[in-house]
Amino acid sequence: MMHPRGAKEFRIAIVGAGAVGCYYGSRLAANGHDVHFLMRSDYAHVRDHGLRVKSRDGNFHLDNVNCYRTPAEIGPCDLVIVAIKATANGALKTLLPPLLKPGTMVLTLQNGLGNESFLSEHFGAERILGGLCFVCINRTAPGVIEHTAQGLISLGEYQRSPMTRTHQLQQMLVESGIPSQVVSDLALERWRKLVWNIPFNGLSIAAGGVDVSEILRDPGLLQLARGLMQEVIDLAARLECPIPADFIDENMERTCGMGRYQPSSLIDFLAGRAVEVEAIWGEPHRLAVANGLNCGRLEALYLLVKAVSERNCRS
Repeated sequence: MMHPRGAKEFRIAIVGAGAVGCYYGSRLAANGHDVHFLMRSDYAHVRDHGLRVKSRDGNFHLDNVNCYRTPAEIGPCDLVIVAIKATANGALKTLLPPLLKPGTMVLTLQNGLGNESFLSEHFGAERILGGLCFVCINRTAPGVIEHTAQGLISLGEYQRSPMTRTHQLQQMLVESGIPSQVVSDLALERWRKLVWNIPFNGLSIAAGGVDVSEILRDPGLLQLARGLMQEVIDLAARLECPIPADFIDENMERTCGMGRYQPSSLIDFLAGRAVEVEAIWGEPHRLAVANGLNCGRLEALYLLVKAVSERNCRS
């Protein structure tokens, strides 16, 4: 349950102050919430110059940002928002304990599958919520986040129906200028997002570093993207997460409005960072194999993205 003091008096920690963590954390802070950012590379810049958000919904700047190098400096919080890459989940085993107290909620805004179960295993299922971010944002410079499209968060409980706290968190997000909806089936929403993430994040890398508009313009890549979407929908249905076939056209129409957007996995790849291969492609592929479903396009994309990403990191 949310604390009876009300959300404005919450102490909120952001773990993973990249584009997602800084964007949503800044929105909350700008609305008067007590937000504390755990930072690494941008710490000195943000400490001295604050956070700047360039948004289609209006630019704003945060001075005097509460930023820290260690979670012990932040201390126990009411809500911890996890926005690190899934490739760094192992670090959460040491990062989160100083931030937790009885009743602390942990909301993961990470991509792919398996993040909620990891957090549940180590910190207790009763704490865990998941949020799916449908947003086009990039970190373009130290302390600078550019928001170009969308912004919706689909919010749900891990292996539970929505609770009072779920709706209160959703209200907190909406009041902070963050479009949000409560979903009754978080697992289904994970698969709905993978319908887009698997083809567009993967093909942007596999095709040699192309943005989403280039995938849409290329007949072969567009056909492959549609085929991958259908495989994800078929796999989700096998796992009792039904997604209607017209969701493919809906996604394509939404992607047309993104312009020359570079998916987050491509940005990581181009920067030489680890790509969330297992969370986005590996785990769905393993589930397909375990359930006897032939997903040839998904398997090929998984193996290709894994190979080029590992080679990219080594070089």
